[in-house]
Amino acid sequence: MSKKQLRQLPSVSEVLLDVNKSIALHDRYIREVIKSELRGYRRTAKAGKLDIKRSAVTAAILDELDSLNQSSIKNIINGTGVVLHTGFGRAPISKKVISTVAKKLEGYINLEFDLSTGKRGDRQNHIAKMLNAICGSESSLIVNNNAAAVLLALNSLAEGRDVIVSRGQEVEIGGSFRIPDVIRKSYCTLVEIGTTNRTHLKDYEKAITKKTGAILWAHTSNYVVQGFTKEVPLSDLALLAKKKRIPLVVDLGSGALLNMNKQNLPAEKQVSDVVKTGADVITFSGDKLLGGPQSGFIIGSQRYLKVIQKNPLYRTYRCDKWTIALMEETLRTYRSNESFSADNLSLKLLTTSQKILLNRGKKILSNLPQIKVKQLGIALVASLVEAGSGSLPVKSIPSAALQFTPRQITVAALAKAFREGTIPVVGYTKGSTFYIDLKAVLLNQSPQLIEAIKEV
Repeated sequence: MSKKQLRQLPSVSEVLLDVNKSIALHDRYIREVIKSELRGYRRTAKAGKLDIKRSAVTAAILDELDSLNQSSIKNIINGTGVVLHTGFGRAPISKKVISTVAKKLEGYINLEFDLSTGKRGDRQNHIAKMLNAICGSESSLIVNNNAAAVLLALNSLAEGRDVIVSRGQEVEIGGSFRIPDVIRKSYCTLVEIGTTNRTHLKDYEKAITKKTGAILWAHTSNYVVQGFTKEVPLSDLALLAKKKRIPLVVDLGSGALLNMNKQNLPAEKQVSDVVKTGADVITFSGDKLLGGPQSGFIIGSQRYLKVIQKNPLYRTYRCDKWTIALMEETLRTYRSNESFSADNLSLKLLTTSQKILLNRGKKILSNLPQIKVKQLGIALVASLVEAGSGSLPVKSIPSAALQFTPRQITVAALAKAFREGTIPVVGYTKGSTFYIDLKAVLLNQSPQLIEAIKEV
């Protein structure tokens, strides 16, 4: 029986004859896909379980090729309520910013070329002056991400020496990124001081020796220690570091350029305020509260930044033309320490009020067939969300959500149907209820969301 079924399988050459010529895939990849699919069918045939004809096998393989011809990266509707969602690329970037950058980057650009002198330039110059002015810093560098920024700073300033860290700041963030591991990979020696909940200035003073290379202060961005606690003010730590002639490196995490309280959002340490404390080197993310592409910043004393940029490792962490161009446009969205333009999509979404979101929700409901509303048990409810990526972790942000209590299918099946629809929608489930939060749904996605709901 298995031999008969094996004879039902087409050859690679046979399938290739039917491949659509418009498929934009490398011919070797096409062959590998066909071979891989045929191996699966061959195993089934050997087990005597192949129950489809030769033509159906060919058609199934061709369908797989058609599927692979489509990009795996898709534009989705983020119904989780988490604006800075790591799984969705963190900070969303507006169409206007992307369009502006795309026009500039066609062909060649002056990434590292000084048009006035005709000599080689520095890619950092495209954003350094603007960022320094916004943050109040002497110097700055943009690198691949904040993890790279921390590692590069420590390796440059304290390689082979001790780095002092409070036990209460030995954080771990998503993807098992741990401060102690980064210190070791920087070829520095970790020196722990204080306790989880209390660290005093005298703890830092006692730990400083001739082997000390730096003091690291890490922002506990994704959790808060409350109750009987003690943390040394950064300004006091900066004075101690200067007295002992040791660099104070601050891992700030999210990197807020605005006063978040003035935006009706939970408080977050503002970069310019940290600069004023006298910290020597400050690192933070460019793709969180700042609202730009994946990147990290190192800002601070020109003396230390020069050392960091001369480190051979800097070249492995430097950003490409797309990142720098996108970040330049993102920085242009800032108007002051309290205001920004609507082109900063991340901040626009985060600051959209619950009242506006509830009104949007009402319009969406009014454009849905009543029979669909009843079938899926859709209701509009007030909700609370988090910013995401460890940003603004202490308090939730008011939002609004579409609540689904379907009658004819399970919540899991409904969530899957939304994810696999023509317009992928990702929400979240609580118990027997499914939610699509409107906090991170773009304004121009409302019509798409309506169609997606109609489709399931």
